[in-house]
Amino acid sequence: MARDIELKERWDVLVTKLSAQFADGDPLELDAIIYLVGVQELGQLHREFKKDEKVNLMHIAICRLLEPYGYYEFHFFDEEGWPHYTIKEELPTLKSGEQSILMKEALVGYFVEKEYIN
Repeated sequence: MARDIELKERWDVLVTKLSAQFADGDPLELDAIIYLVGVQELGQLHREFKKDEKVNLMHIAICRLLEPYGYYEFHFFDEEGWPHYTIKEELPTLKSGEQSILMKEALVGYFVEKEYIN
């Protein structure tokens, strides 16, 4: 229970901080935060992305976020600088709410690691 409370508190801090920085204070949704991680991981911060590139950015983010859990492993950067991952272990079947909790936990861990939040 205490872990759930800590996750909620850290998640709220993360959403507030990112929303102020990237959305003029309008609360960012989970998908938007995942997208931001993809852009960060690609490292091409100041450019426009096509629709298919945005999907790929989300994929990069999910791979990077779930790497510490043992589901993905970084493989290489391609000639355009895009990171590629290999699947180490298939993701378990999760209900929608469970997926959301896993991604929030992974995002909080990512931003703690990057020292963006405590």
